[in-house]
Amino acid sequence: MIGVIGGMGPYAGIDLVKNIFDMTKASSDQEHVPLSMISLPHLIEDRTAFLLGKSQNNPGIILSEIAMKLIEQGATAIGMPCNTAHSPKIISEIMKRIPKHIIFVNMIEKVVEHIMKEYQQISKVGILATSGTLQTKIYDEELENNDLIPIVLSENDQMTLVDPSIYDKGYGIKSNSDPVSKNAKENLEKAIDVLGNDGAEAIILGCTEIPLAIKRTQHDSLPLINTTKILATALLLETKPDAINIE
Repeated sequence: MIGVIGGMGPYAGIDLVKNIFDMTKASSDQEHVPLSMISLPHLIEDRTAFLLGKSQNNPGIILSEIAMKLIEQGATAIGMPCNTAHSPKIISEIMKRIPKHIIFVNMIEKVVEHIMKEYQQISKVGILATSGTLQTKIYDEELENNDLIPIVLSENDQMTLVDPSIYDKGYGIKSNSDPVSKNAKENLEKAIDVLGNDGAEAIILGCTEIPLAIKRTQHDSLPLINTTKILATALLLETKPDAINIE
């Protein structure tokens, strides 16, 4: 059984589940992989707020409790559709509490593995993510360990283009997930352009809310790496590899 730690944000969890179902070869209900998602957003502290020191409550503690509930329901492979929650201070709380035999799919590692396999010719990778993800450098370190060069936005572009597109209570994706507002989409498009102009040869959509706004796989000639879809693929490969339909 696949276990999904949802709620970060709620629509990102739904998007992961939809990707899993969409990629499964199934002609009946019974042929789909067993799956359980627990979405408790009211209990999970904002990950970026914690990492930036605006909150002292480590969300990893409640995330580990949710993981254990999924395991009690029968989950053998767990995925967490939130890039920021993979920051060491948060994910370490989960990893030290769940049983060793449970597979916890690390989205960051799987994304970089995907880039290494599918885009062997590139050397510079743009990261479109929250400030929390960028400041903890989880993608930077994984990319650099694989001889890839991370490209990130300036602080000004991050604060004016990306963070408001996710968090702004008027037009951000967290408050307008379906449909995503035109303003958020346009700002994220501008951010992608900036990363491309700065030399990025592919761009990681490093927040699971971004694929809700940017659904295509390329921006001009730039590959856009959908982290949610990569996590869905990895979870299926761990649980039902003979039923996966990868385009």
